[in-house]
Amino acid sequence: MKRLTLFALAITLIATVFAAKTPYQAVLQHSKIRGRAHGPNVCAMQKIQGSDKKYFTNCKQWYHRKICGKPTVVSYECCPGYEKVIGEKGCPAALPLVNIYKTLGVVGATTTKMYSERAKLQEEIEGPGSFTFFAPSNEAWAALPTEILDALVSNVNIELLNALHYHMINKRLTSDDLKHGAAFPSMYQDFDVHIHHYSNGIVTVNCARLVKTDQHATNGIVHVVDRVITAITNNINSLIDTDDDLETLRTAVAAAGLTNLLENEGSYTIFAPTNEAFEKIPPDTLTRILGDPVALKDLLNYHILKNLHCSESIVAGTPLETLQGTVLEVGCDGKDMTINGKAVVTQRDKLGTNGVIHYVNELLIPDSAKTLLELAEGSVVTTASKLFKDADLTGHLIGSEAVTLLAPLNDAFKDRSLAMTPDMKKLLRNHILKEKFSSKSLYHGQELETFGGLKLRVFVFRNNLCIENACIAAHDKNGRFANMFIVDKLLAPPMGTVMDILKADNRFSTLVGAIQKAGLTELLNKKGTYTFFAPTNAAFSAMPPADLNRLMRDPNELANILKYHIGEEFLVSGAVTSHTRLKPLTGDKLELGTRNSTVYVNRVPVVETDLMATNGVVHAVDVIIKPLPPKVVSDQPEGSTIRRASAMWAGSQVIKNDDLFQKVLRSHSSRTMSRVQ
Repeated sequence: MKRLTLFALAITLIATVFAAKTPYQAVLQHSKIRGRAHGPNVCAMQKIQGSDKKYFTNCKQWYHRKICGKPTVVSYECCPGYEKVIGEKGCPAALPLVNIYKTLGVVGATTTKMYSERAKLQEEIEGPGSFTFFAPSNEAWAALPTEILDALVSNVNIELLNALHYHMINKRLTSDDLKHGAAFPSMYQDFDVHIHHYSNGIVTVNCARLVKTDQHATNGIVHVVDRVITAITNNINSLIDTDDDLETLRTAVAAAGLTNLLENEGSYTIFAPTNEAFEKIPPDTLTRILGDPVALKDLLNYHILKNLHCSESIVAGTPLETLQGTVLEVGCDGKDMTINGKAVVTQRDKLGTNGVIHYVNELLIPDSAKTLLELAEGSVVTTASKLFKDADLTGHLIGSEAVTLLAPLNDAFKDRSLAMTPDMKKLLRNHILKEKFSSKSLYHGQELETFGGLKLRVFVFRNNLCIENACIAAHDKNGRFANMFIVDKLLAPPMGTVMDILKADNRFSTLVGAIQKAGLTELLNKKGTYTFFAPTNAAFSAMPPADLNRLMRDPNELANILKYHIGEEFLVSGAVTSHTRLKPLTGDKLELGTRNSTVYVNRVPVVETDLMATNGVVHAVDVIIKPLPPKVVSDQPEGSTIRRASAMWAGSQVIKNDDLFQKVLRSHSSRTMSRVQ
C-alpha cells in the first residue's frame, strides 16, 4: 500500500512538472525530441525558405512543414546553451560560462557586442551584477533605417547607450520568468519593457521575437531578439492622436465614445484603418455608419482584439475574438500579415503602454454594421441580391425594418430563368419575412409570415433546418437591423394539397386515375405530413401492358402499391442523407440516399423533388418503386453469401446467433430515420 502511495505521488509530481512548462519550454522540448536522433542536445529548427527566419518546431509546424503558408527547411542545431565537440555526435558540451560581454560574441550577437564597446557599456556588462540583456541580432541592427542607425551610433551621441540600456533589466530573467503580459523596468529611466508569451511558444519583448533564449552568463542572462526595440511612453489613444494618417479614425473613435477605453489600462490589438481605408468605402455607406452610433461602435470594436498580438506571434491563420463579439481570422502569408485572408496590414507593431497598433488600408466592416443589401452583395448570394433589386424590393433591404431575408445561393438559379416576371416578383416577396429571426430560435411547425402574404412552415430535421423546401446552408448573417438566412434553394411555397399538386401536373394524369380507383383521394386531401414518391405517366407506361391492366382492375393491390410510395413523415430533399429510411403506409421501409446531387429511393432516381403541398411533399419518379431484396451478410471468402434472415439459424458454420451479432443487428436497425417530433 505504501509503495502504491509513493508511486501515485511520483506520477502526480511528474504530471505537475510537465503541466507547469511554459509554452516556449514545451516547444523547445518537442524540438529536442525531433533532434535526438542526431545526438544529445540537438534541436530541430524550421527555416522559412527564402528568409532568415528560424523557429523551434512544434507539432503542427513539424507535420505541415509550413510557417506563414510558406514551405520550411528542417535543420538540426545545438540547443540553447550547448555546442559541438569535434569528433563527437550532437552537442555534448555546455557553452563556457563567461560574462555577458563575452557571451554576446558566443551567441552570434557580435554587432551588439561592438556597439556595447562603442557606447562604453563593456565595463558594466563585464563587471559584477545580475542582468538580463535582450540583445538584438546582427540582422536586427542591419534592418534599422540608415538615418536611425547613424543617429544612434554617432560618437558624440549618448543615444546608443540609452538604447542599449533599454534592452537591459537589472536582474536575471529566464524564459520561464517571461510571463505573458508582464512588464519589467528597464535600465533606461525605468521605462518598462513589455513581455508577451504566446501559446504557440513564441516569446516577444516589445513585439521583438526572442530567437535565442536563456544564454547564461556569469553575471546574468542573454536573450537574442530579432529587432532593436525602442522605449514605450504613450498609450494607444495618444499614438492615434498624433498620427495624421489616422485622422479619420481619431474622429470616429471620439464620436463612438471609445477614447476612454483606449486611454485606460489594457492589452489590446488595434487594426487601425488609415485615412485611405475610409476613403475606399462608398460615401453613402460611410455616411450611414458614421451617423449611426450603434453601427459605428460595432465597426470600431470589430477592429480591436481583446488581447495583444504582436505580428511575430502569428505563424498561421488563427481566429481571434474582437471587442465586437465576433472573430477575425488573423494570419500571415510569407512576410505579409493577413486579416480574413487578405494582406491589408501596411505597418505593424506600433506599441503603446496598453496595446499594439497594426495599420490597415481597408476598412473591416462587421455584419452587424451592414444593411441586408450589403450582407447579400458581399457573400455567395449575389444573384439573389440582383433579383431583389430588379423586383423593386431594395427599400426592404436598405432600411431599418426588422425583417429576415431568405437568400438562395447562386447555384439555386443555375437552371432557372432570371427574367423578372410578375410570378418571380411575387415569389421574391415571399423570401422576406416580416420579423427579425435567428435560426437558433426557430422550431418545428413554426409559421413565418412573408411580405407576399404567405405563411411558411419550419421543419427541423436531424441534419438540417428547412423553411418549406429551402434548407439553411450557412450561419446566419446578422445585420444592423435585419438578418439574412442563406438557403440552398429558391422557395417553393405550398400550392394546395398533395392531390391538388398531382391534378395540376399533366405528368401525373395516370397516377391521379389510379389514386381515385384505389380510393386514396380523401387520404391525400386531408391534413397530414405525407411524402409521396409519385410515379409519373412514364413510370406506368414502362410496365408491361398486361401487368398494368391487371393492376388497374384490382383496387386493393393498386392501393397497396401506391401506399408503398407514400411515407408517413414529411421529408424534403435537403433532409436526405446517404442512409435515410422512411416508413411507408404499407411495407417495411423505403431506403433513401443521395449521389451527385440526385435523391434516390430504393435505388430509383427522383426526377424532380420538393413539389410542396399543404399536407406534404411530392417527389416525382419515373419508375414504380419496389422493395429492395434482403441484404446479405457474409464472413466467408468472396463468392459465398448468406442471407441475413437465414444467418440467425445457420449454426457455427456461418454466423452464430450470439451477442455480437445481436449488437450488429441493433446498430443497423438504429439507422432507421426517426419521425420528426
